[in-house]
Amino acid sequence: MTREHGRVPLVYSEEVADALAEGRPVVALESNVITHGLPYPDNAATARKVEDAVRAGGAIPATICVEGGQIKVGMTDEDVERFASTSGIPKVSSRDLPVVLAQGGLGALTVASSVVAAELAGIPFFSSAGIGGVHRGAEKTMDVSSDLIQFTRSKVAVVCAGAKSILDLNLTMEYLETHCVPVVSYRSDDFPAFYCVSSGIRSPQRLDDEQVIARAVDNHWALGNNSSFLITTPVREEDAIDASEVDAAITGAMAAAERDGVRGNAITKYLMRAVDAATEGRSSRANMSVLVSTAEVGGRLAAAYARYVRETA
Repeated sequence: MTREHGRVPLVYSEEVADALAEGRPVVALESNVITHGLPYPDNAATARKVEDAVRAGGAIPATICVEGGQIKVGMTDEDVERFASTSGIPKVSSRDLPVVLAQGGLGALTVASSVVAAELAGIPFFSSAGIGGVHRGAEKTMDVSSDLIQFTRSKVAVVCAGAKSILDLNLTMEYLETHCVPVVSYRSDDFPAFYCVSSGIRSPQRLDDEQVIARAVDNHWALGNNSSFLITTPVREEDAIDASEVDAAITGAMAAAERDGVRGNAITKYLMRAVDAATEGRSSRANMSVLVSTAEVGGRLAAAYARYVRETA
């Protein structure tokens, strides 16, 4: 099904279109994890595991990409295979989205552009393993993820495992508070740090009941807010990496990066590789685990929200 939003066409898979028409829960997913994550064919297999996890939670997955000047809402198996096996597909953030649409090529959506697309498509829930944040040294570089900026503009509930420890998580939380973006931790006291159960930062709110979360999300938008609602869920304990181990790796890598002149966009990949090396690959396995567990929770919370909307209609 194709629907125009202004002059931007949205092309829905049949499954996603039917679910939205019937008021069934749908969870939006980013396509960037397919093109800029694991090598082929592991990236395709991972994308399917994430979609299966959303289904296990009780919702329909809608992985979103750009192709031929259109936003595709719900990638088919053929789409996933093509994106997974094609090199050079650009990573498309919200800043890049209008240009890539105009050019008519392929584009893999990040967190920021995915929440833009999800809102346009009428999908209130989006799931990602982790979000971007304020980078270390941002007081000098002004390096703040576009994810955070977009959360102030898009009415989408974002389910994630917090943000990576390579970021300045205290400043990330300050940014979200300043811009009145609610942060709720689901069945956890702390804000998680991706593959670490806790960042060491207390969450502003803890909610254990899925229906209460659904009501809180609905209240946020009913109060006139046009921003996102952030819901965090930690990685499973058995798959987590000890925070002190990650912090030690990051401290060493930051010093090495400064010595080697690594700055700007290059620093994130540099630090992630350093953490992976220090943990002897365990961070990559934890990354896989958090992708799947977050998607399953996203499915459950989207299902709870859909029930709440039906019951209060």
